[in-house]
Parts: sequence; structure tokens; C-alpha cells
Amino acid sequence: MDRLYALSHAPIEFHFRQNPNDFVVEEIPLYPFSGEGEHLVLHVRKKNLSTFELVEIIARYLGIQKKEIGYAGLKDKNALTYQYISLHRKYEEAMERFSHPQIKILSKTYHKNKIKIGHLKGNRFFIRVKKVNPTNGRKISEVLKQIERFGMPNFFGYQRFGNDNNNHIQGERIAKGEKKERNPKIRKLLLSAYQSHLFNLWLSRRIEISKLVENFSKEELESLLNMPKEKIVHMKKQEHIFKLLEGDLMQHYPHGRLFEFDGSEEEAKRFAKKESSPTGALSGKRLKPSSQFAWTIEKNFLEEIPADGQRRYAWVFPEDIEGRYVEDEAWYEFHFTLPKGSYATVFLEEIAKKEIRSNEE
Repeated sequence: MDRLYALSHAPIEFHFRQNPNDFVVEEIPLYPFSGEGEHLVLHVRKKNLSTFELVEIIARYLGIQKKEIGYAGLKDKNALTYQYISLHRKYEEAMERFSHPQIKILSKTYHKNKIKIGHLKGNRFFIRVKKVNPTNGRKISEVLKQIERFGMPNFFGYQRFGNDNNNHIQGERIAKGEKKERNPKIRKLLLSAYQSHLFNLWLSRRIEISKLVENFSKEELESLLNMPKEKIVHMKKQEHIFKLLEGDLMQHYPHGRLFEFDGSEEEAKRFAKKESSPTGALSGKRLKPSSQFAWTIEKNFLEEIPADGQRRYAWVFPEDIEGRYVEDEAWYEFHFTLPKGSYATVFLEEIAKKEIRSNEE
């Protein structure tokens, strides 16, 4: 899938293969668990298992339905991952006897509510990439400084589009009435992939506009963007590499209410200070659209989709970024934290300036 990269450095070569030694994910809960209540909360480590497989194994062991097990988010299969699941407290004794070679229960506590999808703050990642020469090691360290300063585009990763990278095509056919899918979970998955595809296309277009603003004169941009010169002047003054447009729907970061960008320097500076971030549209019903010039771009990437629409951060700010080059092994090791819904592979692709899926294959 075509994608524009936001930073201006040249592509950097390295090798990445997702596996438990080189890819570790630790879930960060949305809030501390209370320590009391009717729900048993287990901190679980799993290896080379998807979250769905983890839930299925435990449900089968307990003889219960999978929907009785709560979890906040889906964790990668080809990785070592740590996450929290919840069960009714009545299964506590049975879980003390649970054993599986790919699953280890690290600790337990209790809570008043079942864990639900989305009830997490983010994820902490450890990633190791290989075949990194000293020159590229130094380049990666410089790029990390840029990501720490500016953040990164919040593209959906390739995982969103299925093993054959075509879920969005099937989702488009469903949205246009050309295909029927009776399984409601699969239907929702395919429509969601189509929403994600449109979002990625819109975000690439916005990055393209941002690069035009950076690299062309005010006179050239008047015709390229069909915008008044005074608007272009304000955009060129913005210090962030992702240029905001009047009418963008912003959201306080890392969470908060939506509000419209009015073109002011003050609001542009708030984005540069990581206090707010622009949002993009996931097409669907009851979507709150952008306005003014932002709408003239956004409307080209919206479709009628029989699913709920929503806004998604277009830009996110990775936290606690650490990088270390291991010259003897030709490795580069990363630690960083992303908000929920953001992809570590997108972080790597912004550094490499290419899709990393080919390395896995």
C-alpha cells in the first residue's frame, strides 16, 4: 500500500523479523486495578500466540465461552507479549492449576469491572533490528531525535489489512453492496479495514501537502494548493512538519475533547508542544466532519460505509524513546511507548522509509 513518510531523511537499511526474541510488547493499563471486586485480573505473558488464541486456550481449559474473558487489546502473535485478562473470581482456584508451555501467569489482582476492549493507555515496546552497519546506526539515532521532537503519523499498520493485504478491498465491496458477509464479526473486520485504508490515503495526502508547504514558495503554492496567499503564509510559519489546515478537527492530547483549528499561531504552537493533535476521519455514520479548507481535502477520502464513523488521531507522540546500537552484533535496539491503537511497525517504517513486511516474508 502506498504511503508517504513524514521525515526527510534518506531510507535506512536494516533487517527486522518479528519473533519473541526481537519483539516484546507490554500493555499499560488505563488505570490501576482496585484490588477488590468480583473479577479476577491476571497479568499474563504469552509467546507466539495471538490474543484470540490465548483466550481460546483458557476458555477451553475452564469450559466457558470466550466472551466471559475480558481483555483490553489485541497483542501480536509473533512476539513475547504481556497483557491483562479478566475472569469471574469463581475461576480463581481453577486458574491456579492452569499450565501451558506458551502462557505464564505472572500475577493476579481483582477489580470491580470486567476488562473491556480499549481499556488501556498504550503499549511499551522493545524491538531489535539487525544487519545495521555503524553508519546506519548513527543515522537511526539521529532519526529517533526527530521522532522525539515531532512525533509520527498515526497510520494503520499492515496488520490491519489481513495476511493477503486485501481485507480493505473486500470491505469496499461490502460497503458498495457488491458482496455479502453473513458473519457479523468478519463483516465488521472487513469494513473496518476499508475505513482504515481510506484514513491512510487521506493521511498520505496531508503529508504530501505538508511537504509542498515546506519546499515551495508562497507564489508556487497558490496555484498548487488553490489557497489564498495569506493562508499559505500562516501555514509556512507553523513550526511542526505536519501542517494544520483551517477547519481541522483537533483533539487535546493524549485524550480530550474535539475542537476546530482556527488557523491561529497559538493553536499551531499547542500542537508543536504536543498538547493537541489533528484528527482524521474513519468514514461512517454519525461522523463529525472537518470544515473549511480541511474539509476540501477530507471529503475526497470519505465513503458511505454501513458502520459507525469516528475521529482518529492523525499524529501521535511516542514517549520514553531509547535507542542503543550494538556494534559487535550489528544490532539496533529500541524501547518506546505508543498510545493505544498505534503500530510499532509504523514507527519502524518511518525510520526505514519502506514497508517492513517484506522482511517478515
